[in-house]
Amino acid sequence: MVFLFRFFSNWPLAALHALGGAMGWLVWAASPRYRAQFRANVAQAGLSFDQARPAIAEAGRFIAELPKLWMRPATESCLGNVQVSGQAHADAAFAQGRGVIFFGPHCGSFETGPQALAELYGPITAIYRPARKPWLARLEQMARNRARLTVVPASLSGIRLMHKALKSNEAVALLTDQVPPEGLGVWAPFFGRPAYTMTLAARLALQSGAVMLPVSCERLPRGRGYRLEIWPPVKMPEGAEDVSLLTMVTRINEAIEAIVLSQPGQYLWGYARYKTPRKEAAPTDVRQEESA
Repeated sequence: MVFLFRFFSNWPLAALHALGGAMGWLVWAASPRYRAQFRANVAQAGLSFDQARPAIAEAGRFIAELPKLWMRPATESCLGNVQVSGQAHADAAFAQGRGVIFFGPHCGSFETGPQALAELYGPITAIYRPARKPWLARLEQMARNRARLTVVPASLSGIRLMHKALKSNEAVALLTDQVPPEGLGVWAPFFGRPAYTMTLAARLALQSGAVMLPVSCERLPRGRGYRLEIWPPVKMPEGAEDVSLLTMVTRINEAIEAIVLSQPGQYLWGYARYKTPRKEAAPTDVRQEESA
């Protein structure tokens, strides 16, 4: 499999995206369950199918571009084909000296985003859940770790490293729209329906005072690259010292909604966002660390 990744990493981005677009439509045609989930999530967001229709091909393009993103030489910058906006928000956030939490949804090229942010504002510590297949887990670890980007597993040690980074006025990065294991989330509204939502980002912000910055990384047409946008910070409610965890998680979901609505043709609508969390909860030490 690594050989195939290296082979496809030499293809032009436009060719990979063309291949990926076809793959996306093949999956759509082959899976009634995927189609039903996709349509249900789009309707829940109050959008028409036509507004979200491009996301069918974009889901395939996400897979097809991975070899190029993961196999990029360590000495090669990724910023050459990334347009960046909103840097004033990040500059102001770091100036406060309490660290920055970059977060976003499974929208656009969410693999490119952390790499670009690391070059601009590294070091960055990003948390992830290792793939269950050993070969893919090894590949993820090798490909995602960069000179200024450190990926850590969703474990006690990983969460401690994130706390340490924020205390040093560094940045951490998370995808906050995935359903966490039972015990690591709360039910919060997402497009008007309760969705089990991770609490890690909210806890980090409430405990450290770090600034929360939403981030999107839109895929540009015909392989022309990406548009990375740093959005305005999530504002704490009045009387922030008494803000509840649910309130903060709801604010995070609202920021995610805004990103998705700005580019509905790039969100992974097929994800079972409203599912009940799986029973095999994360290790007890992780739950205890989040509750600390």
